[in-house]
Amino acid sequence: MESNNNSRRQFIKKSSLAIFAGIASNNFFEINDFKKKGKYIGVQLYSVRDEMKKDPLGTLKKVREMGYNYVEHANYVDRKFYGWSATEFKKILDDMGFKMFSGHTVLEKKHWDESTNDFKDTWKQTVEDAAICGQKYVISPWLDHSYFVSTDEMKKAMDTLNKAGELCHKSGMQFGYHNHDFEYTTKVGDRLIYDILLQDTDPKLVVQQMDIGNMKTGKADAMDWIKKYPGRFPLFHVKETTPDLKESAVLGTGVVDLKTVLANNKLSGCKYFVIEQEAYQGKQPLDCIKEDLEWLKKIKL
Repeated sequence: MESNNNSRRQFIKKSSLAIFAGIASNNFFEINDFKKKGKYIGVQLYSVRDEMKKDPLGTLKKVREMGYNYVEHANYVDRKFYGWSATEFKKILDDMGFKMFSGHTVLEKKHWDESTNDFKDTWKQTVEDAAICGQKYVISPWLDHSYFVSTDEMKKAMDTLNKAGELCHKSGMQFGYHNHDFEYTTKVGDRLIYDILLQDTDPKLVVQQMDIGNMKTGKADAMDWIKKYPGRFPLFHVKETTPDLKESAVLGTGVVDLKTVLANNKLSGCKYFVIEQEAYQGKQPLDCIKEDLEWLKKIKL
């Protein structure tokens, strides 16, 4: 009898090839000419998190049929992406015509071993699996608030981020940080967290993925930060915010001046535009990210 592992591999192979064939027949290969300009539009799969839990293969097919060719993961647990090993997930993405240039995995204090002055195997495996999947960026979407107690603790945090960058470089990738809103409202000493992140990390080792919507929630202006630190933001999370600043919304329906920020991509240095929507105002998540994509396709990048 065929082993369970072999059966699983055969199922993945047959399913993904069948899905790819269906997509190919409909000529869904490129969003438009953004790729020719060296720019990429993707979607953060957290936007369809419930759908990915219920039916990851079917959900990926629907995302691909919309025209997306770049996904960003937000699920890496026990060396698995949405339940698949890095090799399996890479095969699925390849067969569907997807690239996964970036992914989110929180770099936590527990990943660093002070006794050996090195990362623990769990984080080294994170970087290894990201490289197998073809990522260019390993992005941490959080910074432990326990670092905020002193400038010394923040220095330790920034040193760790730089070391994460060094580790990623060994595999031909870069480490990145993704903001929320506290970075613009919290100070350590006399400096805002976001200033510390940009001033005390090596830009060659640590890049910034600016979440435009989260920045608005923190009552900060994206253009102010882009002008202050030009060229430091190779990735965006393109996110809209409702007027009360309480949740995200379909692009172009809220209060974020996305058009101005996106039009200044040469100043920001952004090449990777990742749509993310976390709340849906009664609509279906898949319908929302389809609307988001249609809106962004009309913007001059």
